Amino acid sequence: ANERPDIGTSTMKRLFGFEKEDISSWHRLVCLLSRPTDPASLGIFRFLFGMLMALDITQERGLSHLDYKYLDGAPVCRFPLFNFLKPLPMDWMFFVYFVMFLGAVGIMLGCFYRLACLMFISTYWYVFFLDKTTWNNHSYLYGLIGFQLSLMDANRYWSLDGIRNPRKRNAHVPLWNYTMLRTQIFIVYFIAGVKKLDADWVEGYSMKYLHHVCCYFSFALSDLRPHNLQFMKTSLSLFLSSGMFSYTIRFFGRFPEFLQPILPFVSPAPIPSSSCVYPKPPSGSGEQQEEAHAAPKPTTLSFKHKFRAIFTILYIMEQFFLPYSHFLTQGYNNWTNGLYGYSWDMMVHARSHQHVKITYRDGVTGEMGYLNPGVFTQSRRWKDHGDMLKQYATCLSENLPRFNISEPEIYFDIWVSINDRFQQRIFDPRVDLVKADWSPFRPNSWLMPLLVDLSPWRTKFEEIEGSLDNQTEVVFIADFPGLYLENFVSEDLGNTSVQVLEGLVNVEIVDEKKNYSLQPGEKMQIPAGAYHKVYTVSEGPSCYMYIYVNTTEAELQRNFTKLSELQEKVRNGTETEPLPPELQPLVTGLDDQDSDHSVIDPVVRLFLKRQKRMQEVKKRREASMVERFQRFASKKYYSIRRGFLMTAIALRNLAVGLPPLEQLTREVAYANMKEPETDQDERLKDEVGHGEL
Repeated sequence: ANERPDIGTSTMKRLFGFEKEDISSWHRLVCLLSRPTDPASLGIFRFLFGMLMALDITQERGLSHLDYKYLDGAPVCRFPLFNFLKPLPMDWMFFVYFVMFLGAVGIMLGCFYRLACLMFISTYWYVFFLDKTTWNNHSYLYGLIGFQLSLMDANRYWSLDGIRNPRKRNAHVPLWNYTMLRTQIFIVYFIAGVKKLDADWVEGYSMKYLHHVCCYFSFALSDLRPHNLQFMKTSLSLFLSSGMFSYTIRFFGRFPEFLQPILPFVSPAPIPSSSCVYPKPPSGSGEQQEEAHAAPKPTTLSFKHKFRAIFTILYIMEQFFLPYSHFLTQGYNNWTNGLYGYSWDMMVHARSHQHVKITYRDGVTGEMGYLNPGVFTQSRRWKDHGDMLKQYATCLSENLPRFNISEPEIYFDIWVSINDRFQQRIFDPRVDLVKADWSPFRPNSWLMPLLVDLSPWRTKFEEIEGSLDNQTEVVFIADFPGLYLENFVSEDLGNTSVQVLEGLVNVEIVDEKKNYSLQPGEKMQIPAGAYHKVYTVSEGPSCYMYIYVNTTEAELQRNFTKLSELQEKVRNGTETEPLPPELQPLVTGLDDQDSDHSVIDPVVRLFLKRQKRMQEVKKRREASMVERFQRFASKKYYSIRRGFLMTAIALRNLAVGLPPLEQLTREVAYANMKEPETDQDERLKDEVGHGEL
């Protein structure tokens, strides 16, 4: 399989690995898909996949923070694919992850391979379906590959099963094993490239921080790379056919003889397998007859060969179909089609949220109030998906009665900008989503349309933003006729105005009970520390923008600049006047024992904490590669350590019951132990963080 092609080999043979005649009939196609191939590449892929999944389980799957993710017994709103799916009690969830981990290790080692695959994919897909908010393309791909491996003979090479059973060791694998896997990778990259033909991506709006050249390069990479992956030799095959292979064989060949059976690249030639179809050897000269005598006995097509060929073809067709199946699952379509995760539309859509408001109404008393966005949930992805919003509203209606809110109605007002368009509503704020109808197979009736006709304004946005100074911010808003935006201007935003770009609006200052009509080009100042409403009164959508300056932040930056200059003067001796007590820490530094009630000026304290954080960031950036690796390895060690210790605690609880509370507290505290530097970094984040103001 790894021999270099002869000069006389046809182009189709070189590109596809087979001749046109091999697919000229159903019989020939089944024979082609059942053709014996070397198991080495598949075996090494199985080993690497199992190893990476074992690491992934502690990281992205969440084993290291499982107790924080599921919050056993707490009133948490969840977003499973099927509403009947519920997480198990906490200790049993750790058991699920433990089974998944054992399955991944079993796949890696090729030990009890079929059972290991079943353990892995059953628990993996359960966890995957349990939470739509964590879905992404690569997590979906991992599940697909795990499913494929469960059907393949990937334990025929470099596996413990091969050591236990000589009939499996280094046995041929049918070609369809490779065909399915390579085609899957081809589909991922090819369709990802096709999806990037979207105008927003080509014009650079999907990922604005990338240059247009990067967009075109990514498109070319997505479309051309899979061509190589599918139709040309894989990188592993190239490795096997290169000179490096001989050196690798020599390297492993120098290991002690008792280790030879478990090392790769030193196995004997592949042996026949019942999963493959062997053709009848051609009759000819004596030399050919000797080769024919040494060749495997010819086999005929059986039902299992035909069934596997049919399954392979149907699976590939289904994978090509699924990314474009949104006309069936219309309930999951929003401004973008389908559930994110199986369409291979990576990085095609960028969203930003400006305003999210949740209003409840007591169905008995009529009392109205507001909920903190994200209450009862740890996720933020529900804001963009109608199916999740419906689940969230249902969950809120079940939890609010405990707070004396009877028969609650829930209304969402969510403003989103997709690919740098106007901020606009994505769902109708007038619809009670508790009673709203939703079906996975019907369009969502309370989804507001994306105002694509206003997309050309994005060019104007860039001109407006370029004309503003560094301290001035702007937000572009579009709204529908008959609706209004209720907004509160913080006192920090002391210089805020609204200017109309298109359509007609009425601005109501709530406290003053005054209304002002604005036409395109007109603007007015908005008072800080008060509510106002902007009504769209034109027949079509209105477009306007808020222009504001964070005066509090600007003043703070000016104070920081003055303190920095003063500190520099003190250090170089040009400041002759003695510093007052509240400014002394500029010289002596900020003692960890200083309390918030000391005489230190609050701005000075914030300045010094920020300065300390910046010094720490600079130190990290200037660290050597060795120091960075040590920090990375230490962080991963403590994360993985916590996952396994918490798993051990959970398994003990299931086996012998809960220990006394004091013992359990000590065990969890020991599992939570972190590197000292990490604790210091977290304290600095808490003290300074992104919420300095």
